[in-house]
Amino acid sequence: MAITLRSIALAGVSSAMLLGGIADASAGAFGIREQSTLAQGQAFAGAASGSGGVSSMFWNPAAVTMRPGWVTEQNLTFIGLSGHITPQAGTNPGFLPLGGSNDIGQGAIVPSGATSYQLNDRLWIGIQTGAPFGLVTKPRNVWAGELYGRSNRIFTLAFNPVIGFKVNEWLSVAAGPNIEYFRLTLRQAVPLPINPAVLPSSFLKGDSWGVGFTAGALITPRDGTIFGVGYRSSVHHDIEGSIGVPLLALAPLGGQVRANLNTPEKLSVGLTQAVSPVARVSLGFEWDNWSRLGTVGIVSKTRGVPVSFLPLNYKDGFTYSIGGEYDWSPALTVRAGVAYEESPIDVSNRSVRLPDNDRVNVSVGASYRWSEKLTLNVAYSHLFLDKGRILSGAGRDYNVQNIAFAGVAEGSADLVSVGFRYVFGDVAVPAAAPIIRKY
Repeated sequence: MAITLRSIALAGVSSAMLLGGIADASAGAFGIREQSTLAQGQAFAGAASGSGGVSSMFWNPAAVTMRPGWVTEQNLTFIGLSGHITPQAGTNPGFLPLGGSNDIGQGAIVPSGATSYQLNDRLWIGIQTGAPFGLVTKPRNVWAGELYGRSNRIFTLAFNPVIGFKVNEWLSVAAGPNIEYFRLTLRQAVPLPINPAVLPSSFLKGDSWGVGFTAGALITPRDGTIFGVGYRSSVHHDIEGSIGVPLLALAPLGGQVRANLNTPEKLSVGLTQAVSPVARVSLGFEWDNWSRLGTVGIVSKTRGVPVSFLPLNYKDGFTYSIGGEYDWSPALTVRAGVAYEESPIDVSNRSVRLPDNDRVNVSVGASYRWSEKLTLNVAYSHLFLDKGRILSGAGRDYNVQNIAFAGVAEGSADLVSVGFRYVFGDVAVPAAAPIIRKY
């Protein structure tokens, strides 16, 4: 079977760059929102206004000023996604009826943490670490969509040191650099005339370091009310890696490649309002500029010419959330929330690599104040993902010798997060803070 350089290179790179969206991304496209056990318990409502404690620095670095003294929060979240892709009749013409993907979900553990340190009455420093993007998907090795994806991985790690300044009793601001590592790996079938039932795999691997920034503000117009706005900039990645394909006859397709990828900006807005001395309600909004990814070009490093391109053409993502928490006792706080996310993926750009769709997030959580220094946190979320139709090939996606794939993707997710907050040194008496809170 004849196959073009464009077909193999584009097929390999596109799957590697995006991975499968039903499994292991818990936010739209390949974003990861699980950066705070506290915020997760409210479906991330008010994350930008401090509902996530010190860990709210991921959404708004000005949260570094919310706690006096030296405070650290560490979180660990298990993301258990289940999803499968069912091909429609007529898919993969000319090949054996290979069937669906089976469960493409792969369990993942996401660590995150944040630490703040008060230098004086007005100045704080801190650092937030986590994985803002990431996916792991693995359908069964032989299936109807194997030409468009077999196994996919994205791994990221970000370090965000910040400086926060309390301008006055009602305004705090903060900013800092965001240092991000990005790595991807792909394997997928190549349509070679060896054995149509067991096709060989191509691969692409690459990684990059990039730098962006975060900035934000907290406004406290009165006691018990806090409004927060946070911004995470795009991070530019010059990804360098290699493509490998089987058989010596295709050796020119192997070798070193590079691609430029810009991660989406994130704008987060939050409002938290105390409705009684023991109860608070939070609202949240997030905008992710996924449309900036556009079309990603793939270039040969040795020849310096374009090898192919990746037409992502995502839309922007939007998330709306509402949640609340109640101090059951001086030691125990319970919380719950619900969120709706408009995914940047729809039928116009959905593929087996990223069969994402709109979702509803229902969450509950609790905190137990073990001592004056230590607080234990836990949260559980269930994601209801809408079914999504996939149409790949024939000009809609990269095209493998006009072999089209049509199917339906569906899935759901369960997330469990545990964490703790620890106060070092003497427990400080809270100064005027954006919100009165008991854990």
